[in-house]
Amino acid sequence: MTTETTWTDVLRGQFDPAWLSLPVGIAAAAAVLVYAPVEADMASILAITVFSISLWVGAPVAPWLTGLLAVGLVGAAFSTDLALTGFQSAATWLVVLGILLGEATRQSGLASAVERAALGVLPGDAATNAKTTYRNLLVVLCVAALGFVVLVPSSLVRVLILGPILISVGKRFSDRSARVGLFLGPLFVTYYAGTGILTGSLANIIINGLLEANAGVSIGWMEWAVWLGPVMGVGRAAVITAIAYALYRPADADAIDVSDNSEHGTEAASEARRMMAFLLVGVAIWATDSVHGLHPLYGALVVTVLAFTPRVGVVGADAVENANFSIVFFLGAIFAIAAGLQQTGFTDVAADAILASFPQDASLSVALAFLALASLALTFLMEGLAVASVLTPVLVAFAESAGLPLYPVMMTEAVALNSYFFPYQSAVLVAILGLDVVDSMELIKMAALCSLATLFVLLPVQIGIFALAF
Repeated sequence: MTTETTWTDVLRGQFDPAWLSLPVGIAAAAAVLVYAPVEADMASILAITVFSISLWVGAPVAPWLTGLLAVGLVGAAFSTDLALTGFQSAATWLVVLGILLGEATRQSGLASAVERAALGVLPGDAATNAKTTYRNLLVVLCVAALGFVVLVPSSLVRVLILGPILISVGKRFSDRSARVGLFLGPLFVTYYAGTGILTGSLANIIINGLLEANAGVSIGWMEWAVWLGPVMGVGRAAVITAIAYALYRPADADAIDVSDNSEHGTEAASEARRMMAFLLVGVAIWATDSVHGLHPLYGALVVTVLAFTPRVGVVGADAVENANFSIVFFLGAIFAIAAGLQQTGFTDVAADAILASFPQDASLSVALAFLALASLALTFLMEGLAVASVLTPVLVAFAESAGLPLYPVMMTEAVALNSYFFPYQSAVLVAILGLDVVDSMELIKMAALCSLATLFVLLPVQIGIFALAF
């Protein structure tokens, strides 16, 4: 939207309320700079943070543009090295490779092949009724997405692989709400239900690693699955599926295309099979990360190289031209801000201040609820993985001094750090937004509902289990 267009809209009474986030962000940033009782550097990065958050939540412009502005502000206020920190992150490059993988999955015909397979398991008469087909497909795809949690240890990789497939399946429906539901439902299942498996979320791995480094103990894969799997894995997947069905089920039973317009040629089938083989190579690398210790980035790198290699691969270099990498600026800004908050010491101050208000002599249930809210509070200022890195050592020391059992404290933190409301809080949500299927407000709505259901329904159940067992 240009300045001229904006003023024209104002004069016509058609001003977009989203632009109110700009003066709100400027006012909030100015207030932080003037009144925040912290050091100058800390106030500067905090002002940049609240300004960026205001624009990301209000979304008057594309998130990547706000991200680019944030990178510039961090560079001007601090240093170029700090501003470009996010572009050195393995997670950022994993998103870049994931975008290429998504394009290869789509062009190879694999997405269409999976779509036909999913439709093939439905009853014949059900495939002609949009309401019934949506319900059945949603359940099938969400179950598959949950199974994917065990196979692929990176939620970011899972989202980037499943995304193009879900987009292809959704094209069967003329009702946009059904397309959005079949896209968001399985993606949120494969992301949020990852809390229930130790290797299902990078936050889980970071928390467990820091627990071992700071306390000399760690939680085993099976222990984690036993404690969190039933409620935060299976239970959360069921809740998300129900939310996606309630929000996005089609209103018209005829809002479906029963024809099959996808290619079935021998060459197309061969390319789809090769792409599936490449992905299985990636799955083998991701599933054995405990053996070789390589970041999920390298599994994605191998698959991308195979998919784009002439004669061997399934797509040519022209596929890169169709990929949209603008979301990388959004991700780079998130990591730059998180690094700035850590560098200035704000995260340590915030964590200590929050924990200082811990109620004395509280029961384990109250303590875990408080720590969940404390963990969640920090995610409103910085990306969740950065919170895990900063907060976990603090929580370990706090739990030991307060006499709290470490296992439930760490696992409760993991639940809180996988419950987000806005895209800027999570690199995975940024990646979902980057697939260009939903806008910011649609993603925020789904994320908020799933997180609220987790915090007010599933988390109390999980805390109750911990209270009985510990």
